[in-house]
Amino acid sequence: MLTQVQHRALDAGKAAQLLGLSLRHVRRLLARLRQLGMAALAHGNRGRASPRRLADSIRKRICTLARTTYAGCNDHHLTELLAEREGLHLSRPLVRLVLREAGIGSPHTRRPPRHRRRRDRMPQAGLLVQMDGSQHAWLESRGPRLVLLAAIDDATGRVVSACFRPQEDTHGYFLLLRA
Repeated sequence: MLTQVQHRALDAGKAAQLLGLSLRHVRRLLARLRQLGMAALAHGNRGRASPRRLADSIRKRICTLARTTYAGCNDHHLTELLAEREGLHLSRPLVRLVLREAGIGSPHTRRPPRHRRRRDRMPQAGLLVQMDGSQHAWLESRGPRLVLLAAIDDATGRVVSACFRPQEDTHGYFLLLRA
């Protein structure tokens, strides 16, 4: 977009509005672009290591301890042991990240979720009617997004009533009940 401004195909004010920047900042970027070329638009810290990055020696130490001395410990317990015994006060997410980057997984797998039995359907039609709304572009590009409100009989699975509404509201549900 800045090259369009340079070639006078676009106004600087319009470019600022489209980019969500101030006019002053767009002018500063244009000046740097003229002076240094496209490389001026890259961030100054690009390609540099973060000053907050954990030193590689500490990363190796964590991985070595996780494989040997503290083998079998999960991430949370390992973090506590590193703080208590090794003097390494690190956050649990950081220890987890270091271990996963090194290909060391947690020794304990997650317990599978308990199976929940599905509710049996009602024995007779009309005892339970379930209603819900679903917002979607039902008309695709031919109209606005609408909400399909539907009432379905639990026993038979038959659609008792349905209607399109601009939004999911109480009035729409009352219309379903009336039908």
